[in-house]
Amino acid sequence: MPKTAAIDDTPVARTTPPRSLWLLGPALVAGVAYLDPGNVASNMTAGAQYGYLLVWVVIAGNVMAWLIQYLSAKLGVVTGQSLPEVLGSRLTKPWARRAYWLQAELVAMATDLAEVIGGAVALHLLFDIPLLLGGLITGAVSMALLVVQSRRGPRPFEFVIIALMAIITVAFIAGLFVAPPDAASVVGGLLPRFEGTGSVLLAASILGATIMPHAIYAHSSLTRDRFGAAGTHAPTEAARTDTSRIRRLLTATRWDVSIAMLIAGTVNLGILLLAAANLAGVEGTDSLKGAHAALASGLGPVVATFFAVGLLASGLASTSVGAYAGAEIMHGLLRVRIPLLARRLVTLMPALVILGVGVDPTLALVLSQVVLSFGIPFALIPLVALTAQRRTLGEWANRAWTTVAGVVASVLLIALNAALLWLVLSGA
Repeated sequence: MPKTAAIDDTPVARTTPPRSLWLLGPALVAGVAYLDPGNVASNMTAGAQYGYLLVWVVIAGNVMAWLIQYLSAKLGVVTGQSLPEVLGSRLTKPWARRAYWLQAELVAMATDLAEVIGGAVALHLLFDIPLLLGGLITGAVSMALLVVQSRRGPRPFEFVIIALMAIITVAFIAGLFVAPPDAASVVGGLLPRFEGTGSVLLAASILGATIMPHAIYAHSSLTRDRFGAAGTHAPTEAARTDTSRIRRLLTATRWDVSIAMLIAGTVNLGILLLAAANLAGVEGTDSLKGAHAALASGLGPVVATFFAVGLLASGLASTSVGAYAGAEIMHGLLRVRIPLLARRLVTLMPALVILGVGVDPTLALVLSQVVLSFGIPFALIPLVALTAQRRTLGEWANRAWTTVAGVVASVLLIALNAALLWLVLSGA
């Protein structure tokens, strides 16, 4: 993982972590998006089918995520606006705003699909609850968490999400202490390579689950809600020139993002290593239910229960953050807000339909992550462009090499998606 001072793209002196720990939190909430059930399905499937082959994809994705999430948070801190709000003001043509919103909304719905299905599968594994009912329960709990955010403010919402993040971390890492992976094989997995179309598909799925478009939108919104440029959603000129305050917030943000990405990267890598060490070659491990059964058989019921609990916490936390991001996308781009309950019911429908008709949940999870990977450029390219503009961020605009790093990350992600499309269409 990169250190906190690895990217110093603004005129901010390197300092020790600020004493005000209350500044931490937005990145930890956004970081839950990196621990959603789509991550679990993608990483478990990758480890079970290809062993340690895609270790490098998880690590590379997490390094890129550090840069991306920091840039998103910086945009919210300095401008007092979210990425969708900034784009909504720059896209002057109504049709352009609507078109951009449509693709962003489809990505948000794919996100919700993965998270609700993951929660439903976890409830089925733990309590034998039917998948459709489990999806309804997951949606209801996420609604309750959103009510906390809307009525009590960002801090209580952050505390709940961070608590769920702690549960996720312990639950998914526990199995590694029971059956640790082979160190030499882990090192071998650092060499970038693929083995056929299936591995490219899973690599795109892992990146779609790791660098999630809705996390980019959400993080700028979360920092705006907590800080803004002047503690409000409408930055003033005085706030823009309050360099000492912005410097302090950006220093805290780098620590916040580093902690969040360290946790997310460790858990994601741990899931893949757990599968590679214990599920490789075991029949039926291409599904979450099969992986749970294999863990119970190979490592015991305690590890399997921890896995299911982690999956449940993952679904509950990530679907709440995803719904928050979806609402912000609509508000920022269409400049409208609809009642929370109505919007939640609409975004729940695709997941409930899939659960109701009996589509394989794990396949739906993996494919939803591929959809997310195709939405990355639409969020990432505008983010890099906006944070490089002095007219947007003033003196806090990216330094040249930071912009280059963002461009390189964008090109790599787009190239992987293009390769995936070619391999699938050619039947390679």
